[in-house]
Amino acid sequence: MTTTFWPNAQHWSCEIPLNTPHPRLDVLEAHGVVRLRDLDFVIPAHEYLHLEYMDWKSGGDTNFAPIATADGELDCRGFWNADNEHTDKDARFTSNAALCPTIRDYVADIGVNFGRVRTIKLEPQNYDTAIRSFHRDDNNRFNPETDGWVVRSWLELTDNPDSYMLLMDCGSDGLPDRSTEVRVPLHRGSRFVVDTQRLWHVVVHNGDAPRYALITSLESGPALDLWIANNAQ
Repeated sequence: MTTTFWPNAQHWSCEIPLNTPHPRLDVLEAHGVVRLRDLDFVIPAHEYLHLEYMDWKSGGDTNFAPIATADGELDCRGFWNADNEHTDKDARFTSNAALCPTIRDYVADIGVNFGRVRTIKLEPQNYDTAIRSFHRDDNNRFNPETDGWVVRSWLELTDNPDSYMLLMDCGSDGLPDRSTEVRVPLHRGSRFVVDTQRLWHVVVHNGDAPRYALITSLESGPALDLWIANNAQ
């Protein structure tokens, strides 16, 4: 597919580290993403529609409802600031968590050290619009190199069978390699774990209404490896 935009070497994502000593999951080594079985129950709509959302842009025209943050306050920023070198883990639930007990318990039951937990509301955007927000995440800033690599899990809350998560690995120049493209479908209950610091990613949302999903930062290690194995397709 052709597009009028493509990231170049000046893109801010190119400054995010790729190769570090952090322990990683073998299941993500080949492709950086693993599909899980669809969730076998439906998250009640009021648990994500009635949360307190914040106007925070990432990957398009987005709003986020923080469910867990560094200090339990409603904040969409990264956990770190000039006075607090906090890794994206050891999170505390916010006031939104009380409004979404099914989501809160789903995250807690993973049994893994989690960081940012939030639902995303994304307005429709086609491929050419979405690719302008193609990026990699800075998930492991200040993460000790002996600790597990932080990755992210996705759970699609609304039914968007014509939409997909667009993923590409880095080429030798650090930019997206088109030959590695993967498209993960986003029907309701779709779940996957992805190394978003490694993979360029964005959602192409071919819908006529906002889509909602749950995004959770998780620390790699035996507990996450077991959860993935127990939930793999």
